[in-house]
Amino acid sequence: MSTHFYHTHALDYFNQTKEVDPSSYLLPFVKYLKPGSEILDAGCGSGRDMLWLKERGFHCTGLERSPGLAALARQHTDLPVIEADFASFDFSRMNMDGVLLIGALVHLPYDSFSLVFSNILKALKPGGHALITMKQGQGRQEADDGRTFYLWGREYLDRIFNAHGLICVDYSVQTSLVRKIDTWMSFVLKNTDQ
Repeated sequence: MSTHFYHTHALDYFNQTKEVDPSSYLLPFVKYLKPGSEILDAGCGSGRDMLWLKERGFHCTGLERSPGLAALARQHTDLPVIEADFASFDFSRMNMDGVLLIGALVHLPYDSFSLVFSNILKALKPGGHALITMKQGQGRQEADDGRTFYLWGREYLDRIFNAHGLICVDYSVQTSLVRKIDTWMSFVLKNTDQ
């Protein structure tokens, strides 16, 4: 099971990802946010993206299911990290200007995606922005470490985003900085709900 990997390999994953430069996907996101905006990083992993945002004056809170990764992210960023599963956490108590989902939903089966995504969006203010990255392709990809990744096409994701009241204001594709065989799509989405 993919989620089990992050519990048992927290330090390895932290060390593998903490130094990756997130500028290529965070810069298009932050141009839509005001200085000091409140941002939730759902599935924050090592805390790398929160640290980048904190250094630029944004206020961040992380959410991470793996206790080991949550502890490492807190230590790395000196920011609050909630230990929770984003499939069941009550996001409606939050009122965020921005929500990050950097690779956070890549292990969700297709039939679970929309429901979990909808739950996380409860954290986003009307007019707020979300950044989501997903692996491009078709079908499933089984990694050597036991993780399963679900691959997506842009058109299918666009339909899901539109159904949730989101419009895409920025889109890009890039080769993974960690595994060169992976291609990632990055979407900056605006919440049109009032």
